Amino acid sequence: MEMWFSEFHSSHVKFSVRVEKQLFCGESDYQRIDIFESPEFGRFLTSDGDIVFTEQDGFIYNEMVTHVPMAVHPEIRDVLIIGGGDGGVAKELAAYPDIRSIDVVENDKMLVDACRDFFPETASGLDDPRVRIYYNDGLRFVRAKKEAYDLIINDATDPFGHSEGFFTKEFYGNCYKALRQDGIMVYQHGSPFYDEDEEACRSMHRRVYRSFPISRVYQAHIPSCPSGYWLFGFASKKYHPLKDFKPKEWKARNIHTDYYTTNLHTGAFMLPKYVEDLLEEEEQ
Repeated sequence: MEMWFSEFHSSHVKFSVRVEKQLFCGESDYQRIDIFESPEFGRFLTSDGDIVFTEQDGFIYNEMVTHVPMAVHPEIRDVLIIGGGDGGVAKELAAYPDIRSIDVVENDKMLVDACRDFFPETASGLDDPRVRIYYNDGLRFVRAKKEAYDLIINDATDPFGHSEGFFTKEFYGNCYKALRQDGIMVYQHGSPFYDEDEEACRSMHRRVYRSFPISRVYQAHIPSCPSGYWLFGFASKKYHPLKDFKPKEWKARNIHTDYYTTNLHTGAFMLPKYVEDLLEEEEQ
């Protein structure tokens, strides 16, 4: 008998993956976590019935939230990851020897433990000596910081449920204060393709645009995400993601990637017309 995992990408669209077995099921104070083994996507983790990441395409997300800001800001030393309990973003950051501290604020210890058990290669990023894990509420953590970080990566899952507070005007304002004078914040912006997700994209851009002097959106193709199309936000106090982009300097680091390239960096900010229109409407 075949077993399939299905997730609704919209009220009328279902995304299904054939699975070979279920490896883990747990209910924390924050979410239900399931881990499956599949022939196409390898192992993948779900939160409350939605795919969070897969072995097959998780590297795309991790590379795009890490290397885009790292190729723009010339001196990132201290980084805050909000969420990131799987270790994937920390693993990408660990490739930069000039980073001196990586703070990971994850409220769900069950998620971290499950990733260590079932995704050890990804979770190895948490073992870097520069990483400090705080099992804490990210909202409260950021609120207490002032000019402490050069880069904040908001790796919270989505603007609903237990992560909803990470997508508010107050939160973005607190991130602004927690960043140094030339700091950058990167966050996932969701998918704008389905009508029911459009308002969340609009709301995020509207709030960030009003909170930071520089606010841009970029894109990536991630097959397991809704519609396979995902947006990211780039918000900065000083640096523009294209005007201040340093491709030669980044290439000189010789960092291995499987998705990100300096050519892709530029192209990722060239958005489809319907997305440009959506963002420009909120800016006006």
